[in-house]
Amino acid sequence: MTTIDAPRTPAPVRRPRRGVNWEKWGWIYMRASGVVLVVLIFGHLFVNLVAGEGVKAIDFAFVAGKWADPFWIVWDTLLLWLALIHGGNGMRTLINDYATNKLVRTVLLSAVAASTAVLIILGTLVIFTFDPCPAASPADLLPSFCPVR
Repeated sequence: MTTIDAPRTPAPVRRPRRGVNWEKWGWIYMRASGVVLVVLIFGHLFVNLVAGEGVKAIDFAFVAGKWADPFWIVWDTLLLWLALIHGGNGMRTLINDYATNKLVRTVLLSAVAASTAVLIILGTLVIFTFDPCPAASPADLLPSFCPVR
């Protein structure tokens, strides 16, 4: 039989939790990164599709010219990092909500964390090591805008 406490019964004293509340910070990150991502994505789409000649102008030379400017390197790196972490955090939330088996949840969370980390590392490596005119390449394989060496 369940009894209900009298209305004026004091609530039990709860000890405050210690440590970082990761769920709260994940929630805050999703909201903040979402706002920044909207700006980054629409800026990216505007520059790539509207300001120039449209999608037909996007080729190797377009990317090389864009990444010659440090501003666009930072812009695209920020877009990459925020989008991947935002997506990984969203997947983490879904897994925590729907994976009831502890082992399955651990495997899925590990897979999401690993794939997010690998994609961030590879994407950042591509952005920062991109060289449209590598020194040891044959001249006939280089794009037309590269100086002949």
